[in-house]
Amino acid sequence: METPEKIVVGILKKNRIDFAASLPCDRIKALLIKIPAAITTIPLTREENGIGICAGIYLGGGRPVMVIQSTGIGNMINALESLNLTYGIPLPVLASWRGVYKEGIEAQVQLGKRLPGILEAAGIKFTIISSSNELDKLDAAINDSFSNVSVHVVLISPAVWEGSKSDVPSPVDIFPRISELSLKSGIREPVMTRYEAIKILASQVDHDIIIANLGIPSKELFEIGDRELNFYMLGSMGLASSIGLGLALAQQKHVFVIDGDGSLLMNPNSLIAIGAYNPENLTVVAIDNAAYGSTGNQETATSKQIDLELLAKACGIRETMKVHTEEELEEALQRRVSFIHTIVKPVNMKCKEIPFPANEIKKRFMKALSNQGA
Repeated sequence: METPEKIVVGILKKNRIDFAASLPCDRIKALLIKIPAAITTIPLTREENGIGICAGIYLGGGRPVMVIQSTGIGNMINALESLNLTYGIPLPVLASWRGVYKEGIEAQVQLGKRLPGILEAAGIKFTIISSSNELDKLDAAINDSFSNVSVHVVLISPAVWEGSKSDVPSPVDIFPRISELSLKSGIREPVMTRYEAIKILASQVDHDIIIANLGIPSKELFEIGDRELNFYMLGSMGLASSIGLGLALAQQKHVFVIDGDGSLLMNPNSLIAIGAYNPENLTVVAIDNAAYGSTGNQETATSKQIDLELLAKACGIRETMKVHTEEELEEALQRRVSFIHTIVKPVNMKCKEIPFPANEIKKRFMKALSNQGA
């Protein structure tokens, strides 16, 4: 008789899932050691970051799934609404449903018992699997997600895994290593604006991908030069580089991400994930104006405290460069440096709104990517 874990992996493979983004839960620990043997698995440090990575994988032609503990859904609601539901980006989510069945941790109960109501109120489809006899519902949920380009959460009760004889994870090995960091670079008075930096980037791309951060950066890129391989973000602050990583993993084209200091500080998990893979076809252009430019230039921590290049190196990103001038930026782009810390003035150009709805941005982007054989 097949174990529930083997049945789940079989359903994932049947549905051509090629990437699984995961965070652990004690109840599904046996499942979590079987998935990587069959499917490329991306360990996460926060669930919301996985939303961006999976979105990038889908945009690049892949079929992702998230495998998490249900508590993580609380971290994901805004991203699911502003990214997946807004653009029409499918995502099946397998969630180990805590707080409702033989739960020994009091802190799991409050969210767990309310989760179906929260998902219903948010307009997010969900399916409950209460026993191993109902695992066929997983197949239907995954099919629904991709067929209807929607999010579908599958809440799987711990009762499903009771009596399973699957192996449990081995203790994690800590690999002896030496951590060494050498960085001496100064932040000088900025001479470029963000608009000028984006203009340099736009002049350097050919058939490459550009992911533009939400708000004014997307509007400035559109004003400088709209193209179908530009993906304009309209929300989901903090996920631009996460989407870029997913795209870089799913296809071969080079991906340039226009990110910002405010967004990167909101989601440094994106840098941790990039540092784990260091894909050669990904460049993050970190526009640092020490301000939340799209909301009125309120000060960020990079004005006095944080050096984004140092943060990127600490996250394991190997090739970084700090630039202040158009010439320096052009050189870094030509070298396709992985992380370009770009110091700019806190100046916003007055640009018109992007005239395309989110779903059209997605459709024309994916069509262009497909037509060019990515």
